[in-house]
Amino acid sequence: MKKQTYLVLLLIFCIFSASHAQEPVNDSIIAIIKKHGLDQSKVMETAEMITDVYGPRLTGSPMLDKATAWAQKQLKDWGYQNVHLDEWGPFGRGWELKHFQMSCEAPSYWPIIAYPKAWSPSTKGLVKGEVVYLNASTIEDLEKFKGKLKGKFVMIDTLREVKEWEAPLAKRLTPEELLDMANSPAPTPRGRRGNRNFSSGREFVQALRAMLYEEKPLATIDRSFKGDLGTVFVSQASAKEGQSRDEGAEVLPQVTMSVEHYNRIFRMLAQGIPITLSMEIQAEYTNKDGMEHNIIAEIPGTDLKDEIVMFGAHFDSWHTGTGATDNGAGSAVMLETARILMETIKESGIQPRRTLRIALWTGEEQGLLGSRSYVKKEVGYTDDNDNLVKGKDYEKISAYYNLDNGTGKIRGVYLQGNGEVSSIFRAWLDPFKDLGATTLTLQNTGGTDHLSFDAVGVPGFQFIQDGLAYWSRTHHSNMDNYDHLVADDLKQASTIIAAFVWHTAQRDAPIPRKPMVTDTVKN
Repeated sequence: MKKQTYLVLLLIFCIFSASHAQEPVNDSIIAIIKKHGLDQSKVMETAEMITDVYGPRLTGSPMLDKATAWAQKQLKDWGYQNVHLDEWGPFGRGWELKHFQMSCEAPSYWPIIAYPKAWSPSTKGLVKGEVVYLNASTIEDLEKFKGKLKGKFVMIDTLREVKEWEAPLAKRLTPEELLDMANSPAPTPRGRRGNRNFSSGREFVQALRAMLYEEKPLATIDRSFKGDLGTVFVSQASAKEGQSRDEGAEVLPQVTMSVEHYNRIFRMLAQGIPITLSMEIQAEYTNKDGMEHNIIAEIPGTDLKDEIVMFGAHFDSWHTGTGATDNGAGSAVMLETARILMETIKESGIQPRRTLRIALWTGEEQGLLGSRSYVKKEVGYTDDNDNLVKGKDYEKISAYYNLDNGTGKIRGVYLQGNGEVSSIFRAWLDPFKDLGATTLTLQNTGGTDHLSFDAVGVPGFQFIQDGLAYWSRTHHSNMDNYDHLVADDLKQASTIIAAFVWHTAQRDAPIPRKPMVTDTVKN
């Protein structure tokens, strides 16, 4: 009986031990990281420089070049090595707005809230003209406007109904939402996109564009599909052919107006009341060589120095705010992570086993251009036949960590379908349960630079974040400014990412990789 009892107890102990055998966590290092990340944070000082001083940071603009120079100096001052620019391109010409004003002149005067789209050209001084609503949905409808648009402001959108907000603009993820994410199954691999028939819509857009460039109005005016209370969501102008950033591309002045002012003009035109506007754009095309740059810096490793842990965010922004939540927040957090890691090394006396490499990407807003170029050159790519071609760093990179969903605190990690890392990340999240970071989901998330790594089978991760007012107010808008950054959230994010980077660098094995679905692999 005693022997049976002993065996049962031994079995229970073994089961208990196995269930708690998990990824090691260095509690003393966590304590140091928390001290520098939470109690002695510099993240808001960094964010202020990125946004107030060096914002906005449109790719190709002189301000991005200034921000890039500042970031390099800061990393060198912190003791980082191999600080350099990774050139990519050609991107095309840059653009810098020097001056803009727009107002209604008749039937009464009032200033208009509006912004030129990036890469809109200058006007010939202050221009004035009547407003025409281009009410057309078919190629046949366009005929009645031919010969009537030159010297006019052309409104191309319909009226948009605005409703008062009854729900809060900013919200955090609820326990129920996080539970749903945690319980989500592995994502289904994406198949090839089939050919879809968009011919009729495409033909109309092409005919509309051709007519506008033939007529040459003073400007086209639209209003974005969301935004109110003076918030305007603006991106880039379209060109007659190709991209507006292409050297020599013909681009008409294009303006996005606040919905309230757009609707006011629209309603008066519908009543038959003539409207006259005035506008002036002073802009310069810059960056004549068309090349752009990512920022790279390192802390060399020790016994596993040939292996790499990467962390980064995109440094570029759009042009109407100062690029605070998109993505000054992520860039400030990653720079703060870099600082925390260096302070941790100094205080602990422990060097990272793997090389730590920070990357600040540019061209993200135009399609992940900077990170995609880097990955193709240094990591790998799939050729036209879906064959994986490995680069020199393909086997060396253990993981890449990214942050780019606003100012909200980290609530967990998107695993991108990589279930093998679940137990590892669970152990690394446990010390931060009191900071609200508890959730792991197999779900994918898209739209930012971790996808460049994930696409070639290198573990790339984006963190789950509280949305706050990112999508409703600040993302790509004129309200994307420092004032909408949440200091405690950025401190929390910097601390957690520093811990993830550190433990990735110190573990014996690299982060497990999920299967890469390709036809063949080439070295």
